Amino acid sequence: MSPDPASRELMALAVRSIERALGTELRFRAAANGELGMRAAQRDRPDVIVADEIASRAGAFALAKGLRDDAQPYDGVIVILLERRHDAWLARWSGADASFVKPVDPFELADRLLELVTEKESA
Repeated sequence: MSPDPASRELMALAVRSIERALGTELRFRAAANGELGMRAAQRDRPDVIVADEIASRAGAFALAKGLRDDAQPYDGVIVILLERRHDAWLARWSGADASFVKPVDPFELADRLLELVTEKESA
Protein backbone atom coordinates (compact mmCIF):
# COMPACT_ATOMS: atom_id res chain seq x y z
CA MET A 1 0.00 0.00 0.00
CA SER A 2 1.42 3.36 -1.02
CA PRO A 3 0.21 6.53 -2.68
CA ASP A 4 3.48 6.51 -4.65
CA PRO A 5 3.40 4.35 -7.82
CA ALA A 6 7.20 3.93 -7.69
CA SER A 7 6.97 2.54 -4.13
CA ARG A 8 4.21 0.14 -5.18
CA GLU A 9 6.38 -1.07 -8.04
CA LEU A 10 9.35 -1.58 -5.68
CA MET A 11 7.13 -3.64 -3.38
CA ALA A 12 5.85 -5.75 -6.25
CA LEU A 13 9.40 -6.39 -7.49
CA ALA A 14 10.46 -7.55 -4.03
CA VAL A 15 7.51 -9.96 -3.87
CA ARG A 16 8.26 -11.31 -7.36
CA SER A 17 11.85 -11.95 -6.25
CA ILE A 18 10.53 -14.00 -3.33
CA GLU A 19 8.25 -15.95 -5.65
CA ARG A 20 11.24 -16.88 -7.79
CA ALA A 21 13.16 -18.02 -4.70
CA LEU A 22 10.22 -20.07 -3.38
CA GLY A 23 9.14 -21.37 -6.77
CA THR A 24 5.54 -20.49 -6.00
CA GLU A 25 3.22 -17.55 -6.47
CA LEU A 26 2.27 -15.40 -3.49
CA ARG A 27 -0.98 -13.50 -3.06
CA PHE A 28 0.09 -9.85 -3.17
CA ARG A 29 -2.10 -6.82 -3.76
CA ALA A 30 -1.14 -3.19 -4.29
CA ALA A 31 -3.32 -0.35 -3.04
CA ALA A 32 -3.01 3.42 -3.23
CA ASN A 33 -4.05 4.07 0.39
CA GLY A 34 -4.83 2.41 3.70
CA GLU A 35 -8.58 2.21 3.23
CA LEU A 36 -8.22 0.44 -0.12
CA GLY A 37 -5.45 -1.72 1.32
CA MET A 38 -7.60 -2.75 4.28
CA ARG A 39 -10.52 -3.74 2.04
CA ALA A 40 -8.26 -5.68 -0.33
CA ALA A 41 -6.52 -7.47 2.56
CA GLN A 42 -9.78 -8.44 4.23
CA ARG A 43 -11.23 -9.66 0.94
CA ASP A 44 -8.20 -11.36 -0.63
CA ARG A 45 -6.15 -12.40 2.45
CA PRO A 46 -2.79 -11.95 0.68
CA ASP A 47 0.33 -13.73 1.95
CA VAL A 48 2.26 -10.45 2.12
CA ILE A 49 1.36 -6.84 2.82
CA VAL A 50 3.99 -4.13 2.40
CA ALA A 51 2.59 -0.83 3.58
CA ASP A 52 4.18 2.58 3.07
CA GLU A 53 3.66 4.66 6.19
CA ILE A 54 1.81 7.78 5.16
CA ALA A 55 0.41 10.66 7.17
CA SER A 56 -3.27 9.85 7.08
CA ARG A 57 -5.80 8.30 9.40
CA ALA A 58 -5.73 5.17 7.25
CA GLY A 59 -1.96 4.77 6.97
CA ALA A 60 0.20 1.71 7.43
CA PHE A 61 -0.04 1.64 11.23
CA ALA A 62 -3.84 1.76 11.16
CA LEU A 63 -3.88 -0.89 8.44
CA ALA A 64 -1.66 -3.30 10.38
CA LYS A 65 -3.40 -2.71 13.72
CA GLY A 66 -6.84 -3.10 12.15
CA LEU A 67 -5.91 -6.35 10.42
CA ARG A 68 -4.25 -7.87 13.48
CA ASP A 69 -7.16 -6.89 15.77
CA ASP A 70 -9.88 -7.93 13.29
CA ALA A 71 -12.53 -10.52 14.26
CA GLN A 72 -10.68 -12.80 11.82
CA PRO A 73 -7.10 -11.69 12.50
CA TYR A 74 -4.78 -11.48 9.54
CA ASP A 75 -1.93 -13.98 9.96
CA GLY A 76 0.16 -13.12 6.91
CA VAL A 77 3.31 -11.03 6.78
CA ILE A 78 3.06 -7.26 7.29
CA VAL A 79 6.04 -5.01 6.64
CA ILE A 80 5.86 -1.23 7.03
CA LEU A 81 8.06 1.23 5.17
CA LEU A 82 8.82 4.16 7.47
CA GLU A 83 9.57 7.81 6.84
CA ARG A 84 11.49 8.08 10.14
CA ARG A 85 13.41 5.41 12.05
CA HIS A 86 11.91 6.80 15.26
CA ASP A 87 8.56 5.33 14.21
CA ALA A 88 9.79 1.73 14.43
CA TRP A 89 8.03 1.39 17.80
CA LEU A 90 4.72 2.27 16.10
CA ALA A 91 5.31 -0.48 13.55
CA ARG A 92 5.89 -3.00 16.35
CA TRP A 93 2.84 -1.72 18.26
CA SER A 94 0.64 -2.07 15.19
CA GLY A 95 1.58 -5.73 14.76
CA ALA A 96 3.94 -5.43 11.80
CA ASP A 97 6.43 -8.25 11.42
CA ALA A 98 9.18 -5.87 10.31
CA SER A 99 9.85 -2.31 9.23
CA PHE A 100 12.31 -0.50 6.99
CA VAL A 101 13.26 3.15 6.80
CA LYS A 102 12.95 4.66 3.32
CA PRO A 103 14.64 4.69 0.92
CA VAL A 104 14.47 0.92 0.94
CA ASP A 105 16.96 -1.35 -0.75
CA PRO A 106 14.69 -3.69 -2.77
CA PHE A 107 17.11 -6.60 -2.34
CA GLU A 108 17.17 -6.17 1.44
CA LEU A 109 13.37 -5.95 1.45
CA ALA A 110 13.08 -9.10 -0.67
CA ASP A 111 15.51 -11.01 1.57
CA ARG A 112 13.61 -10.05 4.75
CA LEU A 113 10.24 -10.84 3.18
CA LEU A 114 11.54 -14.26 2.14
CA GLU A 115 12.68 -14.93 5.71
CA LEU A 116 9.31 -13.88 7.13
CA VAL A 117 7.24 -15.85 4.60
CA THR A 118 9.38 -18.95 5.19
CA GLU A 119 9.00 -18.57 8.98
CA LYS A 120 5.20 -18.23 8.69
CA GLU A 121 4.96 -21.27 6.42
CA SER A 122 7.00 -23.45 8.78
CA ALA A 123 5.04 -22.37 11.89
